[in-house]
Amino acid sequence: MKRITLLGSTGSIGTQTLDIIRDNKNDFSLVCLTCGSRVEVLAEQIREFKPQLAVTGYEEGAKKLSDILSSEGMDVEITFGEEGLKKAASFHSDLVVNALMGMRGLVPTLEAINSGHDIALANKETLVSGGHLVMAAAKEKGINIIPIDSEHSAIFQSLEGARRACVGDEGKGRKDVRKIILTASGGPFRGWTLEELEKVTPEMALKHPNWTMGQKITIDSATMMNKGLEIIEAKWLFDLDIDQIQVVVHPQSILHSAVEFSDGAILGQMGTPDMKVPISIAMAYPDRLKLSGESLDLFGKGSSLTFEKPDPQVFKCLNLAVEASKRGGNYPAVMNGANEVLVDLFLKKEIGFTDIQNIIEKVMDDYSESGSCDLEAVLLADRWARERACVYANEMKGGKNQC
Repeated sequence: MKRITLLGSTGSIGTQTLDIIRDNKNDFSLVCLTCGSRVEVLAEQIREFKPQLAVTGYEEGAKKLSDILSSEGMDVEITFGEEGLKKAASFHSDLVVNALMGMRGLVPTLEAINSGHDIALANKETLVSGGHLVMAAAKEKGINIIPIDSEHSAIFQSLEGARRACVGDEGKGRKDVRKIILTASGGPFRGWTLEELEKVTPEMALKHPNWTMGQKITIDSATMMNKGLEIIEAKWLFDLDIDQIQVVVHPQSILHSAVEFSDGAILGQMGTPDMKVPISIAMAYPDRLKLSGESLDLFGKGSSLTFEKPDPQVFKCLNLAVEASKRGGNYPAVMNGANEVLVDLFLKKEIGFTDIQNIIEKVMDDYSESGSCDLEAVLLADRWARERACVYANEMKGGKNQC
């Protein structure tokens, strides 16, 4: 039985992970849960799964949780904040599922690796900002990092012999990979012009045509920054050059991604849009679980598949991500930090939709590489980018933004 630590248990990936544990109680036991601020939801999860450790985002949340559980006679260790996340990541388990949102997933990932835990990774910002640190640490410790993103899971499954995709094989076999084909749905604004995008509201951007996700990743999908982040993530996960990763718009979201080998053969993974498949693969690796979800009907949803080239002149985030990766150093962390702030401001209706990509470009142009890429430098670059993005956003609104 695998002991599971779940970082981010109340979000979309977290709750689906719990569904899988609930349906496979003989295969998994939950030892640790963490959340940000949804304490009542966390308390309900604790009642059902009875973990040994629970972590909240803030001290007041930990006190509230303690009061709730104490009144019910439940004895669970409770802590909070960044130190709490680090404790959770290092807690005695077999697998850490990182379903945290944003940059705050980086330090717990490194903590989990240094504690000898394999990682099921849904937090792409970890590799975007600190891929060089994470992959080096995983290689040194002999740790498997198994992706939960549907696209990266498809690539993971498609690579000949799944172990090729795991840290520890020292890149053996990747010489026969010509390129990765990373599919994108195109989001809700596929085919739109820049002028049309300028009128997009948060309500419009949150209506994804295929997937049900959290707000931040849904906005990233609408700007296509999500695909930009995935390009960088794929580079680190599969030890490839950035130019070996091709983005293809596939509106049906049936082919979840593919690998083209040196002989021209393309192997891909198909299925209905269902995140439980990549989650279960990462959790049960190297085995597969029996799931009860909808199967792909090749005479229905799978009967007509189309593929298009993306338009990076309209959706500039794609090229910004590639440029950040090529510049190297802390540029990906700068790009990611600025994006996280700007998505939040857009959701608050403080800036426009196209302001996200335009301000990211300005922030990247302003940045001067420090020459250091250790964890402290990555976190410093992230903070600088957030502050710089706020400066530009405030200038646009006459200094009225709360950033």
